[in-house]
Amino acid sequence: MELNMGSSWNEHLKSEFSKDYFRQLLNFLDQQKMKGEVIFPPTDKIFAAFKYTPFDSVKVVILGQDPYHGDDQANGLSFSVSKGLRKPPSLLNIFKELNRDVGMPIPENGNLESWAKQGVLLLNAILTVGANNPGSHQKKGWEQFTDAVIQELNSNGNGIIFILWGLYAKSKIAMIDTTKHFILEAAHPSPLARTGFAGCKHFSKANEILLSINKSPIDWSRDLS
Repeated sequence: MELNMGSSWNEHLKSEFSKDYFRQLLNFLDQQKMKGEVIFPPTDKIFAAFKYTPFDSVKVVILGQDPYHGDDQANGLSFSVSKGLRKPPSLLNIFKELNRDVGMPIPENGNLESWAKQGVLLLNAILTVGANNPGSHQKKGWEQFTDAVIQELNSNGNGIIFILWGLYAKSKIAMIDTTKHFILEAAHPSPLARTGFAGCKHFSKANEILLSINKSPIDWSRDLS
C-alpha cells in the first residue's frame, strides 16, 4: 500500500509506520486482498482525507467511524460519497441541518472534497472496510493509527475545532486539550440516533469560532451544486 499521505502528514506520523501494529495492519490488508476481498475505499483513496487537508491547514475535524461499504460509495472522506451517487441517510441529515442552520439548499452532490480543501479534516476512525461487510476492519490497527492522528493534532495543531457526532466520536474527548482547541458535540446524524443532531447548528458555530480566532470561515456550500 502507498503510504504517501502528503509531506506534512508523513513527517508528523512517520514514527507510526514502523510500529508493529501498523505492519500487522498492512499485512492484514494484504491477506484480505489475497483472499479476494474487495476493499473500500480504493487503495489510492484510503488516505484522501490527509492528501486534501495538509496538517498545517486543519481548521476543523469531523470524525466518522467506518467507510461506506457499498460499491463506489467510499472516497476516503468521512460521510462523503463520490459525485453522482445517492446520498446515504447520515449525509442527507447533515445537509438538512446545513439547510436549517445556514440556509444552504440541500445539494445533489454528496462529495465533500471542497470542505476538505478548505481545512476540514474528514477523518474516519477506521480507514478501510470489506465490501458489503460493515465493521469488518475494526480492531485491526486503524483505531490506533487515527488516535495517533488526533493526538498529533492536539499536541501540535492550533485552535482546531473537533466536531464529534455520536458516542464513538465523543469517546475521543479525553484526547483533546480544550485550553487549546474547541469541541462541538451532538448525537450522530444517522436516522437511528432519532434525536439530538437536528438543531445542533455546528456549521454556523464552527464559523463563529473560526472568525473569533482570526481564521477564515468554511464555505459549506462551495462546489456542492
